[in-house]
Amino acid sequence: MSHLTLDQAQIDHARDMAGRIAHQVYDDMQRFTTTSVERATLRLMGVDGVDENQVPLPNRLVSHLQAQGLLQQGAALPVAAAMAEHGLGIQQVAQAVANGQLSLQGPQGKASEASARRTADELAAHTCARIAANRATRDAAIAQCGEARTPWLYLIVATGNIHEDIVQARAAAEQGADVIAVIRSTGQSLLDYVPYGATTEGFGGTYATQENFRLMRAALDEVGHKIGRYIRLTNYCSGLCMPEIAAMGAMERLDMMLNDSMYGIIFRDINMQRTFVDQFFSRMVNAHAGIIINTGEDNYLTTADACEAAHTVLASQLINEQFAYLSGLQPDQMGLGHAFEINPELENGFLWELAHAQLVRQVFPEACLKYMPPTKHMTGNIFKGHIQDALFNVVSVLTQQNIHLLGMMTEAIHTPLMQDRFLAIQNARYVFGNLRDLHDEIQFTPGGQIERRAQQVLAETVALLGQIEQSGLPAAIAKGTFADISRTLTGGKGLDGVIPKAANYHNPFPAQMLPESAQAKQERTS
Repeated sequence: MSHLTLDQAQIDHARDMAGRIAHQVYDDMQRFTTTSVERATLRLMGVDGVDENQVPLPNRLVSHLQAQGLLQQGAALPVAAAMAEHGLGIQQVAQAVANGQLSLQGPQGKASEASARRTADELAAHTCARIAANRATRDAAIAQCGEARTPWLYLIVATGNIHEDIVQARAAAEQGADVIAVIRSTGQSLLDYVPYGATTEGFGGTYATQENFRLMRAALDEVGHKIGRYIRLTNYCSGLCMPEIAAMGAMERLDMMLNDSMYGIIFRDINMQRTFVDQFFSRMVNAHAGIIINTGEDNYLTTADACEAAHTVLASQLINEQFAYLSGLQPDQMGLGHAFEINPELENGFLWELAHAQLVRQVFPEACLKYMPPTKHMTGNIFKGHIQDALFNVVSVLTQQNIHLLGMMTEAIHTPLMQDRFLAIQNARYVFGNLRDLHDEIQFTPGGQIERRAQQVLAETVALLGQIEQSGLPAAIAKGTFADISRTLTGGKGLDGVIPKAANYHNPFPAQMLPESAQAKQERTS
């Protein structure tokens, strides 16, 4: 399919503005850490488990450090100093603190601090090697089993019971799904701790825990080997524990993570400062682990009109891309999200959907785009819904999307049954197979309606980014720029977990996880 005629200078200008917007936020937030970043750091250094009241040990340790006035240094230094002083392993330190047998004091003098830094760096190096080994295991499994052609069929399981999720995930993979997303239990994003162990009592989804990650990863490896196709695993790296879930996913070889820079702010009312600090660290971990992140711009169109707000999607994608670069992510790890959400009663709506999808494809030619199905305008008419999903499938294959979340004809009725998912897979496979190479056989009419619509959205995006650059991203969010929802810099949940860094703050992971290219990009544009 021929490309739309777009002004490359406009695209470059938009990307430059988005880069400056992201850097301004990054520079402002570099002065802070968060309780969730420090808990994730401890998990990556080897702390795990819960106390007798089922409170996670990373939470107990970080709460203790905060009460002692030590968290400004970062959790790594005082914990590593205690290891040396008492001759304990890091898990033993955590358990001793939780049992009330040990009170942390932090490094005493320059020699103690230097020793603590070395110990923390060594523990970080060990975990980084483990994550690198997981990445190599994924590459080897793909080489051995092969993988599906894109668009990958992305399918959700959401029973609330990890063992039942596994049954449904196996069935979906055997029916043709390429990516399994385990929906999180309702409200988990607002929990300021990560539940422990295998869980069976989630509501509307299954709790994201490290053990649940391990169980599902093993099951998908087994079924992938059986059917001769690598099956990717997705979960939700968002909410108050965003960095911790990224850490657990990296250690258990997840392949994708929902990991947006603004979703928690806008849709979960999580404090803006907390989210901006957390998203940088979590994305850095995902980058090192070779995990593809999925962003949440599709959600904007569930609260705002898909035609009127199309430019806000593109503007947000450009900002998300720049935040991702700062964390070390490469374009093929950027699952930038968008959606097929125009009111089906709108005349020529399919043309506008095609224009929007092709515009995103051309602005991000190397990105691993994630395309979301119709949800807002789905009704109880399952036959019409199945046709809406089919049209969505057509746009996806025509514009060569990468990750394709399957639409369900029962979207507006209930959580999909296994047979609903089967029909969705069959729909997509039929359309993808019959239209596989159609994009090479057709051309856009120069100056036609589709091209003019894409050009209009691009121009509106440039104008919006100019406004955001002038006001700053926090002020733009406060004005309700995205999704017609307003949030403020000091509002929302989790602000008490934002901690100013001390002069001797140390976190061992950025130096080991961030590639030189990301570090150079930060230095060059700061």
